[in-house]
Amino acid sequence: MSALAAAIQVLGGLALAPLLPGTIQSLKARMQGRRGPSPLQPYRELRRLWGKSLADPQPTTIVYRLAPCVLAATTGLAILLVPVGGLSPGWGLGDDALVLVGLLALGRFALAAASWDTGSGFALMGASRDLTLAVAAEALLVLAIVLAAIPADSTGLAAMSAAANGSGIWSEPGHWCAAGAFGLIVVFETGRQPIDNPDTHLELTMIHEGPLLEYAGRDLALLQWSAAARHWIVLVLAAELFLPHWGGFGAQLVCLLAGVALLCVGLALTETAQAKMRILRAPALLAGGCLLAMVGLASWLAGGLV
Repeated sequence: MSALAAAIQVLGGLALAPLLPGTIQSLKARMQGRRGPSPLQPYRELRRLWGKSLADPQPTTIVYRLAPCVLAATTGLAILLVPVGGLSPGWGLGDDALVLVGLLALGRFALAAASWDTGSGFALMGASRDLTLAVAAEALLVLAIVLAAIPADSTGLAAMSAAANGSGIWSEPGHWCAAGAFGLIVVFETGRQPIDNPDTHLELTMIHEGPLLEYAGRDLALLQWSAAARHWIVLVLAAELFLPHWGGFGAQLVCLLAGVALLCVGLALTETAQAKMRILRAPALLAGGCLLAMVGLASWLAGGLV
């Protein structure tokens, strides 16, 4: 079972991750009455970019050149931390949730540093917006993890998934609050509306796409794969820690697949029904999620931390 979980972990994170944003875009188009792109469109984009030559703006330093590799490496390591079907294969990296938070933050820092290195106005604008929102988003992510760690008495992701196994956890208000708070993290990390618009081509409104403007070829392919892999990481985490699942490995794997599919439909519905909000209101939305998480924490404290 551990070997199968490891295979799914690697195959899903490395090969199937681009299918998630492709599926969301395709579903959103159908809901809006358009034909839309194929769910396989991200693979075509990656193949096209991988065959193109690099283009380095001048002047830049090694910071710009290393940023795509650092982001892809941290994202790849984060994939290996995420449990599948309640199991965390022994890669020698552990499965601590705080390490996962640190890896995601390191990747974001590398991309922001590359934006400063190029000095591009639009790249800097997108990076500064991303970092501004990340202040609240990372605090919200830590709070949601704390709420999930309390019933598990551990920050290990496999232990947190085991604590969420079954129906008993759904009687706890703290778990509902954690699920709602993590839902905002899913929207932020995937760059979806109402926080960001993945379809925008206007530089003035870009957040996650802004720092990518100066890249081309294989570097851009690595950055786009990393963005798709973040979809995999946060959606699998949401399904493992906050959506209902029961039983052993096989049953949990079925619940995981159903949960990820349900989350993709939910993101498509949200983007269809909700327009992108003003950038100044996005921190308030994330702060509201932090308040919801604090309510959940108070609920656990009032209940004696079970």
